[in-house]
Amino acid sequence: MDGGFLMEVCVDSVESAVNAERGGAGRIELCAALLEGGTTPSMGLLQVVKQCVRVPVFVMIRPRGGDFLYSDREVEVMKADIRLAKLHGADGLVFGALTEDGRVDTELCTALLVCRPLPVTFHRAFDMVHDPLVALETLISLGFERVLTSGCDSSALEGLSLIKRLVEQAKGRIVVMPGGGITERNLQRILEGSTASEFHCSARSARDSGMKFSVSVQQCSSSGHKLHVNPNVAMGASFSAPEYSIKVADVAKVRTLNAIAKNIL
Repeated sequence: MDGGFLMEVCVDSVESAVNAERGGAGRIELCAALLEGGTTPSMGLLQVVKQCVRVPVFVMIRPRGGDFLYSDREVEVMKADIRLAKLHGADGLVFGALTEDGRVDTELCTALLVCRPLPVTFHRAFDMVHDPLVALETLISLGFERVLTSGCDSSALEGLSLIKRLVEQAKGRIVVMPGGGITERNLQRILEGSTASEFHCSARSARDSGMKFSVSVQQCSSSGHKLHVNPNVAMGASFSAPEYSIKVADVAKVRTLNAIAKNIL
């Protein structure tokens, strides 16, 4: 932890992982599909990221996007992914599960916590619980090391008052890590207002694709070069990211956030 604060950066590519470390991240949360809030990454991605960075890599265990109520078969997938993540060098894991009435699924979480001795973060499923104060005590009793939360609101800034209350209630028994919409414009307010010791961000910027061929021609906004694209083809649903723009962790943004955290002390 540098300067009293630890910055965790969520990434979904090797490039982003390397950039996060270069910018000063103290830990990486490795995911796939950040547009869906993060799902389990491939083990190939984990292997290569571990070869390229030295900071701890925590692996997301989430078999799909959507809610956090899992079927028996999805639980088997999660257990298999935990075994493989441990085998391929994960330094920690990130998961969470809820019951249909919005409480922490203690039975499933206990079954998944066989991943010990790896440290585990309960992810933002926490922001969907019925009673966050009760849920925090449940996570502490289960033995989670930290919980990632936006304060059960649209962003960590909007949920700041609850995050502060959770930090106070935790009394050091669990790390309460703010995350969700954290930028260089609001980080100082969030850290000072919450008294949290860790924070979570993506610090991403869009980068133009290196592709030059497809069907029609457009001019890229950043580079100005002409790009041939096919406007009739998309690789996912209508809300998915454009194929000719790639979001990656931005070294400069990570460095800026790190500097802000240091200067707060």
